[in-house]
Amino acid sequence: MTKKRELAYSAAMISIMTLISKALGFLREVMIANRFGSGMETDTYFVAMTASVIIVGTIGAALNTTLIPIFSEIGEKYGRNGKLKYLNNVINIVVVMTLIIVILGYIFSPMVIKILAKGFQGEQFDLAVTLNRIGLPIAILLGFSHVFSGFLHSSQIFGPPAISGFPYNFVFLIYLFFFVKDGNIIALMVVSVIAALAQFLILVPSVRHMGYRYGFEINLRDKYLRKAMMLILPVLIGSAVQQINVIIDKTLASGLVEGSISALSYASKINEMVIAVFIMAITTVVFPMLSKAFTQDDTHKVKEILGQGINIILIITVPATIGLILLAEPMVYLFFQRNAFDEVATYMTSQALIYYSIGLVGSSLRLMLNKVYYSFQDTKTPMVNGVIAVGINLLLNLLLIKSMGHRGLALATSISATVTTIMLFLSLRKKIGPIGLTNYLICFMKTLTAALCMGIVVFLIFYKLGAIIAATKLMKILLLLLSVVVGAVVYFALCMVFKVKELRLIVKR
Repeated sequence: MTKKRELAYSAAMISIMTLISKALGFLREVMIANRFGSGMETDTYFVAMTASVIIVGTIGAALNTTLIPIFSEIGEKYGRNGKLKYLNNVINIVVVMTLIIVILGYIFSPMVIKILAKGFQGEQFDLAVTLNRIGLPIAILLGFSHVFSGFLHSSQIFGPPAISGFPYNFVFLIYLFFFVKDGNIIALMVVSVIAALAQFLILVPSVRHMGYRYGFEINLRDKYLRKAMMLILPVLIGSAVQQINVIIDKTLASGLVEGSISALSYASKINEMVIAVFIMAITTVVFPMLSKAFTQDDTHKVKEILGQGINIILIITVPATIGLILLAEPMVYLFFQRNAFDEVATYMTSQALIYYSIGLVGSSLRLMLNKVYYSFQDTKTPMVNGVIAVGINLLLNLLLIKSMGHRGLALATSISATVTTIMLFLSLRKKIGPIGLTNYLICFMKTLTAALCMGIVVFLIFYKLGAIIAATKLMKILLLLLSVVVGAVVYFALCMVFKVKELRLIVKR
């Protein structure tokens, strides 16, 4: 199998597995909304979950990014045994680090909740502290999962990390379908811990198959550990500032009407589904290729890989943006509105989704561009860019929240992502010379034109034809599916007419 075909196969496999996993995750969110609605308890749960995982989630994401090239380098020099020895060292450090975080998190939980949700008072505040403390073991499990995933990716093993969401979602769905009683939000947090354990355990057989056996040994003098610390610090700061955005949004939303935090959480997860299914698959496979091209000092190859990746992202995210804006409310209504999730929750969530979707293209491209900088071992530029993103987001939040409420928080996030993505493009051009911005703009205009035509078709089918046909829920589902399928056919047909060459590459692979 050639490298290009291997890349296509890996990306396709990751996309399919992630799509199934995210579909299960979407069903999980639908069921949580069904059983618990969008109100005080779900607001509290989402804040407590954020408090439980925010630090280790940030560290874990940074570890995953920096460990892959280091594992690859160790493998080249010392073989599998060298990688396994380094893995054991990292795991033990993560054990110590996460235990300290959990202990401190338990002690300072009230303080953390006050920071994350300044609007919580009385019973809601006490519930948030309780939920946060119950969920803290997730931090340890999340740290292990990130390290194991980085190790497997460095060995070109993508399957187990791609399906790790399966057991996580199955644990939730089994509970939500068969065992949930009276909307007990504390039980939901306990289930969250069990689900995180299942997600970690699915990775263990593959790591053991690679020859790993645990041993308690910590070597702080390991030169590769020191190298990882030097690389990880800017990535860590960059990841941390992204989490600060989340904290700012939740803190401000906690002072708005009840259900605002839940609406933002549900909407962001729908929006992120596109990124997780398609964009993460592309960047996961492209990152090792970019790193290799950098080590070979092949700037031309880097630009070629970058160009294909960016245009493929545009082909996916531009129509997705138009589709989400047009169909946000019917999607939320059909998938979420039932039982505890009422009409008000549907309206609030769909409005947040519309404004989040505006930044879908920017968020997706920024993910790709960050990988390019990391492949150059430039972790400082994405860090600085992330700090600027927080500043823009905070300023826009304060400007928009009074007039737009939780919608303003979503719009601020989208504008911040778009502006900082443009900045990354300009910085990259200074770093490596011309990167084909004209080609990207041409691809964007072609896909935007095709997507707008698709949008007209979708609007006519769902809204105009739907106004004529009886508005039963089953009929709306059928109309939604019909409009999406026909719209997709129109979009891809127009892309072929406009000669969007990356689309031909996708079809060919």
